[in-house]
Amino acid sequence: MIEWRDEGALLKVRKHGENSAIIEVFTQNHGKAAGIVRGGTSRKIAPLLQPGAQLDVTWKARLENHLGSFTIEPVRSRAAQVMQDRLALAGLNAVTGILAFVLPERETHPPLYDRTIALLDLLGQNEIWPLAYLQWEIALLEEMGFALDLSACAVSGLNDDLFYVSPRTGRAVSRLAAGEWADRLLPLPKVMLGKGDADIPDILIALKTTGHFLHHHLAKSLGDRPLPDARQRLIDVLKRST
Repeated sequence: MIEWRDEGALLKVRKHGENSAIIEVFTQNHGKAAGIVRGGTSRKIAPLLQPGAQLDVTWKARLENHLGSFTIEPVRSRAAQVMQDRLALAGLNAVTGILAFVLPERETHPPLYDRTIALLDLLGQNEIWPLAYLQWEIALLEEMGFALDLSACAVSGLNDDLFYVSPRTGRAVSRLAAGEWADRLLPLPKVMLGKGDADIPDILIALKTTGHFLHHHLAKSLGDRPLPDARQRLIDVLKRST
């Protein structure tokens, strides 16, 4: 029998059989892990199995490659943070949906885990959450092997007047160096460089750029499947808030 214990954020829940549920959890030391929760649809356990919940989990299986089973203990619920808040709910669904989609099974990502927990803990703080989410997407791309290089112009090597991003390489391009290719490049708002005001219109422009790499690079590397709709729903909520 193989057994381990860890803490993590619940990403996904689906019913299994009459009384059980299969959950996916992003854990600190074991990455994304799946397992069966016996009685997971019961009145006692089902309320604890809400996406975003922080859980103490113990996983057991006869062999490492088996699905295994979880026993869970709640650490904290994030339901109260999103219950009456459309932006927080959309944000929670986007984060958990994207992670369930992109993370490989049982591959650890400690920096991304720490960023994710910090981001989930900011849910409901709507003045700062959209910027934190944008920074999380940039970190996610880096962790998954599709880092953006915004340090200097890919053409001139200078870091002045960076204004675009190459949709192919993810490298910054200055306004002057872009020349006649400007209309083929992605926007690089100052918020992506840690400058200027982090207002919603600029964050939406930045999310268009990160979205290109999520859709056309990261998702394509996973079999060209579409990203979860939850990300677009978050963007729609942000648009309505402007």
